[in-house]
Amino acid sequence: MSASSGEKVIATHRKAYFQYEILEKYEAGLVLQGSEVKSLREGKANLSDAYALLHHNELVLLNCHISSYPHAGPFNHEPLRTRKLLMHRNEIEKLAGKISEKGLTLIPLRLYFKKGKAKVELGVAKGKKLYDKRETIKRREQDREMSKAMKRNR
Repeated sequence: MSASSGEKVIATHRKAYFQYEILEKYEAGLVLQGSEVKSLREGKANLSDAYALLHHNELVLLNCHISSYPHAGPFNHEPLRTRKLLMHRNEIEKLAGKISEKGLTLIPLRLYFKKGKAKVELGVAKGKKLYDKRETIKRREQDREMSKAMKRNR
């Protein structure tokens, strides 16, 4: 998103739309330590292996890599630690019902700052089969060919 909307994107999960079919999107806050916020402000985060799950009626983010902050010294954070996600209770209960369905999972799509607060966009996703991925590649190549042809015809 643009800076005019008050959002500064830190990291995106680029392969998410290729590997998964995103059914719904939700926004959640993140519980962070000071050194993690400093690292995020420098854009040092990776969502490629991250996922979220429900643990004791709380949402947690696992495998999200936030690099350690070099100036934090002994007060630095663990780069792959489990981070709590903040959502309203009724939203969490609604998500719990969806996640319990067979084959659905919660994956982070992007990490960003909104009005100074760190947020994560979560997607309720269903894993794509190999033939679905092939279909996605074919569609992308067809779109590319069409746009090239349109440019040539101008």
